[in-house]
Amino acid sequence: MITVKPVVTRKEQKAFLEFPLRLYAGNPCFVPPLYMDEKKIFRADYVYNDCCDSVCFLAWKDGAVAGRIQAIIQKAANEKNGERRARFTRFDVIDDFEVSRALFGAAEKWAAERGMDTVCGPLSFSDLEREGLLVEGFDQQATFEENYNAPYYADHLEHLGYVKEVDWLGFRLYGAESDGTLEDMQKTRDFIFRRYKLRLGPSDGAKDFLRRYADGIFALIDKSYEGLYGTVPFTEGMRKLMLENFSLVVNPKYSAVILDEDDRVVCFGIAFPALAGALAGGSGKLTPRTLLRLLKAIRHPDALDLCLVGVEPEYLNRGVSAAFSVAIMEMLRDNPALRFADTNLNLEDNYAILNQWRRFRHEQVKRYRSYVKHLSF
Repeated sequence: MITVKPVVTRKEQKAFLEFPLRLYAGNPCFVPPLYMDEKKIFRADYVYNDCCDSVCFLAWKDGAVAGRIQAIIQKAANEKNGERRARFTRFDVIDDFEVSRALFGAAEKWAAERGMDTVCGPLSFSDLEREGLLVEGFDQQATFEENYNAPYYADHLEHLGYVKEVDWLGFRLYGAESDGTLEDMQKTRDFIFRRYKLRLGPSDGAKDFLRRYADGIFALIDKSYEGLYGTVPFTEGMRKLMLENFSLVVNPKYSAVILDEDDRVVCFGIAFPALAGALAGGSGKLTPRTLLRLLKAIRHPDALDLCLVGVEPEYLNRGVSAAFSVAIMEMLRDNPALRFADTNLNLEDNYAILNQWRRFRHEQVKRYRSYVKHLSF
């Protein structure tokens, strides 16, 4: 017997958060989110509550938890796009189609009762969180920023009438194609800098980097990400949350900011030390052992995650973003401990970004998908 109900009690909240930890226990490709961050979705003062409605459902089969799903109405995104959409996220399930049918039935009914005509996802409160369903690359470890799921998830969704809306691609970069490639790109970067009177922004440590450039980076995110799939307008709460997260892991050594002659940020790229290896196999809780592994990964990374890249629209066709590619190539060349850089998720039609990786030795290692279904209640 399958039962689905909204998450209400603390015991149910705990079961909701811990279900994927049990489902993927022992799977080295699954990287849990930080448990303390996930717990915040149940707080009354959660940062997204001012622009979202949401509900979490748990499914039981024969008395045991068998699946979970969260449904979200992102009101700011709907207003921006003139849509009536609900999103689903935090979907995890045993390999039982009837459990998935029951979970999505509850989520879709909740959305329809609130006037929504479409459900899409996996998409969370904003594109700053994990998004997409893994459809290729099941043998690859997720990065800290990525979901991981079993192959049968896609089969369940498609049998429920969900179809592809967009794909994201994940690449692994190993450095410049050749020494000559790097030299050519360095010359191009220097020419562009002279022509447009640009320069790399200096900084003296993480705090100084954020003090100098956080406002310019946020402004550029709003501009350069505005038209991308799944993005939502930034709020003050989102900025504060992002700054808190950045302060823990940002390192100017692995970031680049390009300024114009008026010290305005016109391009930035931020990479973080890869944290997946320190968290895989754990519960996402910051035990002393996990903290030690995280500190080691932050101070002595063996890989990078490319998290954010933004370009002032007026500079998009001027080759400025190539300077970030040069910076990544130099990082990989000058730091022998770095094995590679993972791009995380790039929209398959975001050619401005995808073209940046053509001059690297690279491989596509993952594909994620967002699905959509029009409701007919």
